[in-house]
Amino acid sequence: MRFQQFEKKKNQEWTAKEKTEITLKKPLVLVFGNRYALENTNIYNEVKELFPDGEIVFGSTAGEIIGGNVLDESITLTAIEFEKSTFSVFRENSLDNDKDAIQLGRKLINKVPQKGLKHIFIVSEGSFVNGSALIEGLETMTNDVAITGGLCGDDSRFEKTISGYNENPSEGEVVLIAFYGESLEISFAQYGGWTPFGPERMITKSDHNILYELDNLPALDLYKKYLGDKAAELPQSALLYPLSVKSKDKKESIVRTILTIDEKANAMILAGDVPEGSIVQLMMANIDHIVDGALRAAEIGMEHRKNKPELALLVSCIGRKLVMDQRVEEEVEEVMEHIGSQSTVAGFYSYGELAPFSGNINCELHNQTMTLTLFSE
Repeated sequence: MRFQQFEKKKNQEWTAKEKTEITLKKPLVLVFGNRYALENTNIYNEVKELFPDGEIVFGSTAGEIIGGNVLDESITLTAIEFEKSTFSVFRENSLDNDKDAIQLGRKLINKVPQKGLKHIFIVSEGSFVNGSALIEGLETMTNDVAITGGLCGDDSRFEKTISGYNENPSEGEVVLIAFYGESLEISFAQYGGWTPFGPERMITKSDHNILYELDNLPALDLYKKYLGDKAAELPQSALLYPLSVKSKDKKESIVRTILTIDEKANAMILAGDVPEGSIVQLMMANIDHIVDGALRAAEIGMEHRKNKPELALLVSCIGRKLVMDQRVEEEVEEVMEHIGSQSTVAGFYSYGELAPFSGNINCELHNQTMTLTLFSE
């Protein structure tokens, strides 16, 4: 693999991370950035000028990861030339599918040639998509191929997210990158590091990703009671107190954060499904434990690798970023230290992370985790 990385800070020009004269051939160009910056109508043409034959994927973020740095209000660009393997990019729009994430996932995966398929990476709209349903649709044809990636972000505004492929990014886009090649080695991992507290409660009324009742009481009322004064700052304050959800048909607990609240229905809309009968518990943050969680993700990702990773795509959660604040780069540094300095690092802070649990192939939607996908040819 060969790489070039650029960044564009607010009101500034594109600058290369390292001065180099190489010309990449038909690269995959990953452009992660602040939503306002990506709404510039010239953004696609600017990137196309840098990489005329590039396959360009955009995603808005809650913070950009490039090297060991975490940036805000910027755009980062990582161009990757695969020398021994190949990739293909496909897109669908949630708005064209009546926001039916299962249908969108099925339509998207039906476009993907299955022969030799090695891995799938997703950059998805993140403001209204049900990530669990999207995975369900995608996995109708990918039983032996892992899926990783993330839901786009919009800082802590939660207004809208944008993404796109080979055009200016827009609302509702879900982009799938399919990787092929015998020599391609890809590993992945996710880990949280949050601490459960308080009583366990049962979900007694829900509808997919909408939570209505816990122990037959209005869930939103209970949640507000725990938040106290912070209830006035919902949904942003919910990122500091996610829910651990243990469902009957899952071996592992999944962390869920709240995308928005419905005062009229006294309900909470989460990033993924919360089945009735599941046991939930509030979680809280300890910064050192969260940083240790990022290290644990790196350890899991490196466990069975034959070769050192050349590329590391990191997707971490906005909730982790808000909690760590000025220490946020520590989790990226922990990952980099463990995977090695030979890796080119890129990624973003998200509204949801996609990855299987350790030892599994089936993808799950996570919140509040550090997720990484490691590549080498």
